[in-house]
Amino acid sequence: MDLGLKGKTALVAASSRGLGRAVADELAREGANLVMCARTVGPLEQAGRDIFKETGAEVVAVPTDLSEPNDVERLVETAKADFGRIDILVTNTGGPPPGPFESHSPEVWSDAVRQNLYSVLGLTRAVLPEMKEAGWGRIVNITSIAVKQPVDGLILSNSVRAAVTGFAKTLSNEVAPFGVTVNNVMPGYTRTERLEQLAADIAERTGMRIEKAIAEWETQIPMQRIGSPEEFAGIVAFLASERASYITGVSIPVDGGSIRALL
Repeated sequence: MDLGLKGKTALVAASSRGLGRAVADELAREGANLVMCARTVGPLEQAGRDIFKETGAEVVAVPTDLSEPNDVERLVETAKADFGRIDILVTNTGGPPPGPFESHSPEVWSDAVRQNLYSVLGLTRAVLPEMKEAGWGRIVNITSIAVKQPVDGLILSNSVRAAVTGFAKTLSNEVAPFGVTVNNVMPGYTRTERLEQLAADIAERTGMRIEKAIAEWETQIPMQRIGSPEEFAGIVAFLASERASYITGVSIPVDGGSIRALL
């Protein structure tokens, strides 16, 4: 299937590793120009070189702290300077720390809101006017199944990613007449460094082995296995494509059937 992405420019946030990296790979293979960002320079630049070598896509890698508004502004300005405009925005951030409510100070809550909500608002604000003017745009937010089925011990993520979902649904209605779609993709348990960190946290608190923690998650998944980043990236690429022009305001799980709700 031709997704119609050749020549489009995609900005993929937090794309040096994990889900962001898999999405960047997928969009590059579909022919999109790629703007990547992450905080750590070395892994980001290496990821950009690897994607260029594997796909031949035009890649610009911009070191960025998404919690800093000035960094977000510089990222978008760099992307526009290199490619003219941004057609596709994929928002993505690392998850906030795990733990129960009383373990998190007000400062930790503020950091989570800045990193996981305000970064989405800043990126969207920076790209939206030109998308509306062009009459075409795709915004895809990477959230979590936690927004539909909260995960124990992840009160920060459960709360802040739910805020992103409310923002995206409201925005999708506002910009639909301009040919801009706004959707969310909710990863379930997916084999990334974040998953390993959460398993390590459980192991530290309970004395359980990391492998045992992961095995227990697998028993909760109808498919009986952890997903791969590549499986997740495919649906993001589709939502970013011409073929998804009549899909907006939805949250799609990629979770092996983990969410038990009917809707």
